[in-house]
Amino acid sequence: MGGSKNVYASVKSYSKRGKLLKRSDFQTLAESRDLDELMTRIKNTIYGDSIIEVQKPYTSQGIESALRSHLADTHYSIAKSVGNSGVLDAYYMKFIVSNLKTILKGKILGKSQEEIETHVNLHAEELIKQRDIVIKALVAKDLEEAVASLSSVEFSEEIVKAVALYNDKKNLQIFDTYFDKILYQHLASSMKSYADNDATKVVGMDVDFYNILSVIRGKFWGLQEDQIQDLIVFQTPTAKDLLVKMIAAPTIRDAFNELSNTKYKSLIPQTENELDAIAEFERAFEMAIYQTALRSFTKMFSFATIVGITKLTSFEVRNLAAIAFAVEQKIPTEITMSKLILEEE
Repeated sequence: MGGSKNVYASVKSYSKRGKLLKRSDFQTLAESRDLDELMTRIKNTIYGDSIIEVQKPYTSQGIESALRSHLADTHYSIAKSVGNSGVLDAYYMKFIVSNLKTILKGKILGKSQEEIETHVNLHAEELIKQRDIVIKALVAKDLEEAVASLSSVEFSEEIVKAVALYNDKKNLQIFDTYFDKILYQHLASSMKSYADNDATKVVGMDVDFYNILSVIRGKFWGLQEDQIQDLIVFQTPTAKDLLVKMIAAPTIRDAFNELSNTKYKSLIPQTENELDAIAEFERAFEMAIYQTALRSFTKMFSFATIVGITKLTSFEVRNLAAIAFAVEQKIPTEITMSKLILEEE
């Protein structure tokens, strides 16, 4: 834990923690009759300034894009106030990876550059002067050219693997997972340099979440054992043993049961239907990560609070984006509220 910079960043994290929206705020937003009303209500929250740029006619896409710019600013300023932090850099990479994912999936689906552009927000890249990488992929005429344009980036071989496995299986979710792997590999390797147990708790759970879900999904998609193994980000020998057992388990249910001797035993889904069980497990695990991030505020001036606020602000923006989509699609408020990552009442 390095000196005064982290103390300053930790204090900043505490003040941000105090400004997080409450369940009742989300409820009020989710009850909006349409996007005009939602915009008026967001203007009365701390997110008011971040949506000024959104043009009429409002769309959930436009609102989400503005919120993502705000989140990039937040994460950039947290990372800046800490100085050099591999963990925060890895979390920040999520913005870039998610744009590349959107662009390459758009190319696979044969979408035009204009169509893809509406789903890409380059604010995070602009802050760290990395805009060119993403633009090159965006203007490429097809998937092959886009992949070639990324050959110089550090994670190019994962992108090549993602495309190869996609061509073999024609499953876009597998493609998604490879991109997530890029991110979690960075997280896992940056975590090695931290002595702060509370911080590694949150980050470690994130990596476990990715690994366990990738094994379960890989089995669901009918991947071979070696293909599933290639999706895994191995960080500790104990985690590796568990994941290898899960991969070898005959059914998805058996794979889940391998978790019964771990700290995640309470998250094992009880649902029989495989797809529902995966969704239920994913939600339970995200709730557990959220709770751990909230608990990271028990010790003042620890790096954990800085990782904690990075996670909590991400969940908050995701909740707001989900509400915008639900209001636009006229989804009932109680269904929307049940999908958000919030403290249980």
